[in-house]
Amino acid sequence: MTEYRIEKDSLGEVQVPAEAYYGAQTQRAINNFHISGLRPWRAFIWSMATIKRAAAEVNRELGLLDAERAGAIVQAAQEVIDGKWDDQFRVDPFQAGAGTSHNMNANEVIANRAIEILGGQRGDAKVVSPNDHVNMAQSTNDTIPTAIRLGVLWRLDELLATLDRLAAALEVKVVEFDGVVKSGRTHLQDAVPVRLGQEFGAYAKAVRRDRDRAERAGSGHRA
Repeated sequence: MTEYRIEKDSLGEVQVPAEAYYGAQTQRAINNFHISGLRPWRAFIWSMATIKRAAAEVNRELGLLDAERAGAIVQAAQEVIDGKWDDQFRVDPFQAGAGTSHNMNANEVIANRAIEILGGQRGDAKVVSPNDHVNMAQSTNDTIPTAIRLGVLWRLDELLATLDRLAAALEVKVVEFDGVVKSGRTHLQDAVPVRLGQEFGAYAKAVRRDRDRAERAGSGHRA
């Protein structure tokens, strides 16, 4: 039988599995967003932890975060970066709130691991707070777009190869559908006839252009 601990957030008390490093807000997201059954990708987890580590180091240097807490957060974030706690990232990628639950999942895992490093009990936010310490000077609108960019840079070669395959698959359909004539559409009205193959050619061209834009955007930012 699963054992639970009680954590609190702005909505009240929540039962969280006793062995979990995530906390109340992550548990609420797990309960509320039964959509795809998917989990966050490793690149996204890595990126979020990298951001949290960097923020803790900067806040320590600025004197906003004491050295002991900052050190524990840095250690916990590095463990996430290394892939040690991937199974603690449980929020479905398809969920409301612009990624707030994903941000809090990272904050809570790192905070609870930092609490443990400091000798405390998971869930004791007085030792390390997910909001006040791990998320210091950040918001979801900062972390999620930054994490996406970092993840794409890390896996850029894989992304470019995938886009190449997608464009190639669309170009096969250009030939296959060349003999299919259909009405064009513009402003919710019928327009001049167009071949279905032409439409797929436009899709392929758009993918290749975006693929090249992604490559150019990443070329000046990769180590």
